[in-house]
Amino acid sequence: MNATPPAAAPHPLSLRINGQAHTAIVDAWVTLLDLLRDRLQLTGTKKGCDHGQCGACTVLVNGRRVLSCLQLAVMHEGSDITTIEGLARGDVLHPMQLAFLEHDALQCGYCTPGQVCSAIGLVNEGQASSLDEVRELMSGNICRCGAYVQIARAVADVALGAPPHESERARQPIVTGTVPA
Repeated sequence: MNATPPAAAPHPLSLRINGQAHTAIVDAWVTLLDLLRDRLQLTGTKKGCDHGQCGACTVLVNGRRVLSCLQLAVMHEGSDITTIEGLARGDVLHPMQLAFLEHDALQCGYCTPGQVCSAIGLVNEGQASSLDEVRELMSGNICRCGAYVQIARAVADVALGAPPHESERARQPIVTGTVPA
């Protein structure tokens, strides 16, 4: 009864990453993040917390934003994956990348790839109709440098069109002794 359980067999995997077909043989426990960074050398996607709490690893899978540290690579057989490296077309930056530059929406840059991919996913989802909604829908991406104001404005420019993007909170009166919700 001391039989060793059989080792899990590696899985063949085919997917499109940044418009190119890729095949790999991966163990069942390899995350999408580790496949991208360690096996395919696409290091633009960052490993932050590795627990799905910071958003640094956000990529687009079939146009939707996902936390690649929480996704097993084998879950994405046949998927179309876009990382920060796949957004620009040659020397022409994606409109979201341009907006981040125009608004100086980055400081150290570590979170920026995840922020940009999340922002593009937000635009694809079409749920944001105000600056406050942009802020809420981007709240899963942490920026330790605190560039949130610039990030929200950059995303709003692409998602909502030209400014001004007035915040609902800005129109509410400030009552001394209270904390805004």
